[in-house]
Amino acid sequence: QLVESGGGLVQAGGSLRLSCAASGRTFSNYVMGWFRQAPGKEREFVSAISWRGGGTLYRDSVKGRFTISRDNATNTVNLQMNSLKPEDTAVYYCAGRYGVLTEYKKYYHYWGQGTEVTVSS
Repeated sequence: QLVESGGGLVQAGGSLRLSCAASGRTFSNYVMGWFRQAPGKEREFVSAISWRGGGTLYRDSVKGRFTISRDNATNTVNLQMNSLKPEDTAVYYCAGRYGVLTEYKKYYHYWGQGTEVTVSS
């Protein structure tokens, strides 16, 4: 089970920190990712981190602004989002997969319910 938290309303240029708490299995062995879905759009990849944390991926539009991290001791994955823009507004989903690091959502087997992020201009 994956449970996201930390979403909310923030002004452009502000910051939010999303967290994903994992339970029910050993997610420390899993690649963990963040995806987002804006109204009327498809769910898209945001970032992912390897099971040891040594490898990360980001979509181009968030590079330099977002940072993904994980703490396997507490089964949590975080997404620090800085310099937020209105186009970052979406529901953000945590996801997990057992395998290699990838940005393709079809390879993620476990999903949270999402947390909403709204960035006002």
